[in-house]
Amino acid sequence: MAINTEKLAHLLQEFVTVTADVQGAALVTPDGLPLASSLPGPMDEERVSAMSAAMLSLGERICKELARGIIDRIFVDGNEGYGILTSCGEDAVLLVLANRAAKQGVLMLEIKRALESIKPMLA
Repeated sequence: MAINTEKLAHLLQEFVTVTADVQGAALVTPDGLPLASSLPGPMDEERVSAMSAAMLSLGERICKELARGIIDRIFVDGNEGYGILTSCGEDAVLLVLANRAAKQGVLMLEIKRALESIKPMLA
């Protein structure tokens, strides 16, 4: 079954529009290829995808080296906001960009809900 990237892009756009304090989202393959995105202004989809894949790869190696099991999420906390990489199974990772005002618990719940919609589309 082929992945419907148009539907995924629509789903990400809706997620970004409806979810408070979320500024952007991208769905990326582990190889760093963009599947779909809704990123703010001047962000380069391909560059963001490549960096997300690199972070995922490094995170996986860190988890293995520290005996922490299989990686579920990478959380980047910057002074301008958050970047959260969350596993979508073996074929993709979801990057969510949120501003500093985002409540982390609510944000994680919204990401979990989005993943419930995304994962079946990747199967």
